[in-house]
Amino acid sequence: MEDTRTARLANQLRQEIAVIIHQELKDPRLGFVTITRVELSKDLRYAKVGYSCLGDAEQKERSQEALDHAGSFIYGLVKKRLRLRVIPQMVFQYDPSIEGSIAMADALDRLKQAENP
Repeated sequence: MEDTRTARLANQLRQEIAVIIHQELKDPRLGFVTITRVELSKDLRYAKVGYSCLGDAEQKERSQEALDHAGSFIYGLVKKRLRLRVIPQMVFQYDPSIEGSIAMADALDRLKQAENP
């Protein structure tokens, strides 16, 4: 279980990274990306940044390439904005949880419509 400091730092990182992606990055490969989670290592040196992206597999791959390419730029801006001794190295990973929840909601809607014709 995460302690409160780690959870607060993960939340703050998630918010800063989301703002940077939406306001600072101008990469045309980047689709509609939403930062869903940030998982920090125990020593706070590494962060797995989960993101969700709308679109097909090709769009997701292009967004992954854009995020990987912009990683050092995002790191630099996070370093300027947050006053921390150590800024975690970020690795961007696609998070399929949003896609799964949308599919689940669609399935429930279909079941509901089947019950009430």
